[in-house]
Amino acid sequence: MTEQSQDTQASAENSAIERDRQSLVDARKKGKGPLLGVFIRLSGPGWLQSAITLGGGSLASALYLGILGGLAFLWLQPLAMIMGIIMLSAIGYVTLSTGEKPFRAINKHVNPVLGWGWIIATMLANLVWCLPQYSLGTAAVRQNLLPKLLGEGASVPDFWANVIVVTCITALCVTVVIFYDKGRKGIRVLEWVLKGMVGIIVVSFIGVVVVMSLSETGLAWSEVGAGLIPDLSLLSKPAATFNAALGAVGEQFSGFWSNKIVSQQRDVMISAAATAVGINMTFLLPYSMLKKGWDKNFRGLAIFDLSTGLFIPFILVTGCVVIAASAQFHNKPADGVLEGTATPALMNQYRGLASLRISEEIGKDEFKKLSKAQVDERIEALPQADRKMAAMLVKRDAFDMAKSLAPLTSKEFANYVFGIGVVGMAISSIIVLMLINGFVLCEMVGVESRGALYRFGAIMPAAVGLLGPFVWSGAKMWLAVPTSVFGMVLIPIAYFTFFMLMNQKSLLGENRPRGLKRIVWNVLMFVAASLAAMGSFWSLWSKLKIWGIAIFVGFVVLAVVVQIVRKKPQSQ
Repeated sequence: MTEQSQDTQASAENSAIERDRQSLVDARKKGKGPLLGVFIRLSGPGWLQSAITLGGGSLASALYLGILGGLAFLWLQPLAMIMGIIMLSAIGYVTLSTGEKPFRAINKHVNPVLGWGWIIATMLANLVWCLPQYSLGTAAVRQNLLPKLLGEGASVPDFWANVIVVTCITALCVTVVIFYDKGRKGIRVLEWVLKGMVGIIVVSFIGVVVVMSLSETGLAWSEVGAGLIPDLSLLSKPAATFNAALGAVGEQFSGFWSNKIVSQQRDVMISAAATAVGINMTFLLPYSMLKKGWDKNFRGLAIFDLSTGLFIPFILVTGCVVIAASAQFHNKPADGVLEGTATPALMNQYRGLASLRISEEIGKDEFKKLSKAQVDERIEALPQADRKMAAMLVKRDAFDMAKSLAPLTSKEFANYVFGIGVVGMAISSIIVLMLINGFVLCEMVGVESRGALYRFGAIMPAAVGLLGPFVWSGAKMWLAVPTSVFGMVLIPIAYFTFFMLMNQKSLLGENRPRGLKRIVWNVLMFVAASLAAMGSFWSLWSKLKIWGIAIFVGFVVLAVVVQIVRKKPQSQ
């Protein structure tokens, strides 16, 4: 692009931004109705947030929440999203009030350790979270959309089937990202594409719940209401709906199965909280707003955008997915497992859980002495209650999950509807992860977020993510859970950083909240940041034990030391 054409494009974009700003000013004078219309027309960054949060992580978390806890976990994702929107609103307020890029503002007004910690953690999250998106998209294409052509047992070998799918996904995502880099028109095209994808997902799962509620058995709406009441005891005990199944295995082994259930529950709870608002979303929001040319005149629009484009679709989709998964899978053995006719992946998981139960009974040393045939004999000899419990806890994959849409359509058509929904979620998430990483790399180097460097940064997550189907052999959907647990570790960096930034008079000046408004902001942000820190601490301890805590403490100590060193010259 020549210098003259760049100037022409910049001039056109500035004119469009000024028109948007004037539209807001004029609409405020006319009243709430016209203002609402302008808000709807100008919304955009919230839908970008929705496209990433309504990805494979949120879908997988919601499905596994429904499978493990039934309706008992309905409260979790709405609560996590409320906490996340509090922080995103604060981030938007700071960014639009100052017009400064957050990374530079944090380094200057708070602490460079937090600034660099935030931006590096965001890049790591982009790279890691792309893995399950590719795995989910590939699984949905092969298992749901093209099973005869690319599925297990088809003429195309598994490796090459994966290569074909990831190549197509990557080509599509790279094309869309190039459009985004073309300026305002490209941004608008992307936002409408993502709105369409989110809309399809929302309508599909709402349709399932509507059909289920109108069926002969109906939905127990009183239980749905009860599931919206927070219950933190589920971090340490199985959902109450498992009581009958645990009682059937007998007192000797109920503790073993309880531990298995609680372990999965904890991971899925942390995953669900982490995927509601991830650390990369805290980076995307301010930079997408600045790229659109928004300033403090757009603060009301920003809150509306988050509420409509992010909160409402997220709550509707995840709630409906939990309800559908609960009705289809909770407290039920996976189809075909007990009969031995399930997919090889499910049968391997079942065999693994049953083997652990046998090891619990005879001891690990004795179990190691058994041959494969002897293990199989012992599995067949297990009490029916234990075999049923193992079949309940296997991790379903995309083909099995499609049954959650069966009440809406025929079983065959459900595969296609679910497949399209999952592929749409995966692709939209990959696109947004790529966009964020382009912003991140450019900010690290200190250049404008466009051009060759931006595109290189955008390609990085795809280059890592496309390995997902090749490096993960378990249930493809379950990969979203451990990667999201990793993401939970990083979130407090962003939350506490912006908590401090919101209180910096040197940055906000007259825009810093005052009086009661400041108290409310600080209380809400402190609660959100503290809950995120608890989740992070739990994740570090459960996965890395003392090493995880050492990393946490080391980061805090480094930030404190740098802060002391920075202040020394000012006090002399």
